[in-house]
Amino acid sequence: MENGIEIPIISHEDIRNIADNFLKQYHPNREIPVPIEEIIEFQMEKDIIPLPGLHQSFEVDGFTSSDLTSIYVDEFVYTSRPGRYRFTLAHEVGHIMLHKEIYQKANFQNLKEWKNFINSISEKNHSWLEYQAYAFGGLVLVPHEHLEKLTLSYVKSIREKEISFKENWDFAWDLIAAKLAKKFEVSTQVIEKRLDKDKIRKQYT
Repeated sequence: MENGIEIPIISHEDIRNIADNFLKQYHPNREIPVPIEEIIEFQMEKDIIPLPGLHQSFEVDGFTSSDLTSIYVDEFVYTSRPGRYRFTLAHEVGHIMLHKEIYQKANFQNLKEWKNFINSISEKNHSWLEYQAYAFGGLVLVPHEHLEKLTLSYVKSIREKEISFKENWDFAWDLIAAKLAKKFEVSTQVIEKRLDKDKIRKQYT
């Protein structure tokens, strides 16, 4: 606990359930890529505000206002890095869904106060908050059923090209991760974490 702020302990499975309920409410057809920007602006009715130099000055791609009405995103990410932009939005929605009471209690009014709020939290607890939002973002943008189905399809395709998983394990999974990242419109890093967390890659060992 720092400055009267209690950090919640939320298991990965609980985050998965919250992400699943989020999709049921805001994107019930679960088609991909998940239209996270449209969900935020038109259904959640929150403002997305590009901010020049955010990453350069504060080493973050985005942050959410204390009243949870606005998501600020680094302007370069907003205009030039679509996959990173989408994940930043999903990550910030994770904070809104998982850490609402913390943000409201912090009551920061500007970027400087937000940074002071972040600095008031221990490194361990800050890492925990960011992990939870990261996990939520990946679960929302990469729904399990699509990940499992598409991975199977790409594995079959690679095997049909006579690429051996046993002999070319890393190469084969690099190809699959790249294909999945393009389909979900996220980074390969997000895909790789989801493949490992959902134990999908292990099915093909």
